Amino acid sequence: MTKQKPLITVLTGAGISTDSGIPDFRGPNGVWTRDPAKEKLFTLQNYLADEEVRKASWLARKDSPAWTARPNAAHEALADLERNGFPLRVVTQNIDGLHQKAGIADRKVIELHGTMFTVRCVDCGARTTMREALDRVEEGEPDPSCTECGGILKSGTIMFGEMLDPDTIDRAAQVAAACDLFWAVGTSLTVEPAASLCAIAAQAGARITIVNAQATPYDPLASTIVREPIGEALPKLVQTLVQEYA
Repeated sequence: MTKQKPLITVLTGAGISTDSGIPDFRGPNGVWTRDPAKEKLFTLQNYLADEEVRKASWLARKDSPAWTARPNAAHEALADLERNGFPLRVVTQNIDGLHQKAGIADRKVIELHGTMFTVRCVDCGARTTMREALDRVEEGEPDPSCTECGGILKSGTIMFGEMLDPDTIDRAAQVAAACDLFWAVGTSLTVEPAASLCAIAAQAGARITIVNAQATPYDPLASTIVREPIGEALPKLVQTLVQEYA
């Protein structure tokens, strides 16, 4: 008789996307590690107050490697879980949409920090696509304003100093509390409230697996800690689980 497949919640951070050519922020070769000044581009107060910061931000968005990035072996491994019938939810700190590109249904991906593919006016709330805004940048508008009210446009991502959407956090907490297995992959587990999802899952009785190159504050809660490269480790974890429940 086939065993009932466990409900799996996976929290993913920047480390899962580095093999796709998207650098992380805080790692040894991270964007902010190499150039701490770039953190200003991701701080809401600086962004709103300084037109030059906004101009630099638009250029960084235009040149982001995420536009051409493809899912790597780790993204594909998680999609394989879903294809093999495992009930799966992905909570991601990433904004690159690679989980969905790998084939995971959009409704099963909770994007804690939003998405790079939309733009929002901070004044009137009007929304458009990032592609439309970047087209305006390429046509000579270094800091495009809202076409509805003339207000400041920003990416549909959460910046430092900006509150996360409470409904999104609630959904993430619910899937963490409901799962049987909780995997934290490629995240330093130092940014709250995402990191505390580990504690929520553990308190609810889930088995915790952490796949990350460096130690994290939540390692003591984990029954399994993997330091191997994510692109190698995650396919192995998935294959083992699939075989166990075949």
